Amino acid sequence: MKLILCGKGGSGKSTISALLARAYAARGMKVLVVDSDESNFGLHRQLGLALPEDFTHYFGHKKGIFEEGAQEIFAGGWHLEDIPEKYLSSDGSVRLMAIGKIADAGEGCACAMGALTKFFLEHLILRDDEVAIIDTEAGVEHFGRGVDQFADAILMIADPSFESVQLAGKITEMGKSFGKPVYIVLNKVDNQQRKLMEETIGDRDAVIAAVRQDSGILTAGLKGEKLEKYPEEIERIIESL
Repeated sequence: MKLILCGKGGSGKSTISALLARAYAARGMKVLVVDSDESNFGLHRQLGLALPEDFTHYFGHKKGIFEEGAQEIFAGGWHLEDIPEKYLSSDGSVRLMAIGKIADAGEGCACAMGALTKFFLEHLILRDDEVAIIDTEAGVEHFGRGVDQFADAILMIADPSFESVQLAGKITEMGKSFGKPVYIVLNKVDNQQRKLMEETIGDRDAVIAAVRQDSGILTAGLKGEKLEKYPEEIERIIESL
């Protein structure tokens, strides 16, 4: 399964990505986490891994991704074992790939990263015991680039905010345009917030889980520590897909 996580900045996409990776691994699955957020430098810490070398470097430079013949490297499809080890960090059955990061002021936009994410997911072939979890940048630019059309399912991570509720509606609409199911995960909510968000979203069936705010997870994230334990609601997400 190729699972794309999206939402506004600060909603908890990376945290849920890391927790899902641990839960899938505990089920005996081989997990590839794809960090496609060019501005997030914390996901690898939540997974307890070193930040791997940017996959954009495989092409020499960002512009190389758009050069003639560059996409031919994916011809015939890629399996997990086809990803060069140089661009992976691993911990047991969990692997992390970083598409690319904006590291320097004035280096240009993230267009190449978005294109590479799309090319890679389009040609990634997964076996029954494998799952890819794609952590995207905040907002909907990846929809505009067509990245999400190559997902099997889309997870909209919504924190208790007006912006998240509005974005959930927009992402649901965009997902349907690709013919992809969109599932909503409420994150960092209490019971009152959950009820209000479900009423505002208007489609309770689309909400598959509500993850409470957890001080242990928040503290680990603040310290940049590996997330080891995951709440039961993470299992509920997996069972609902």
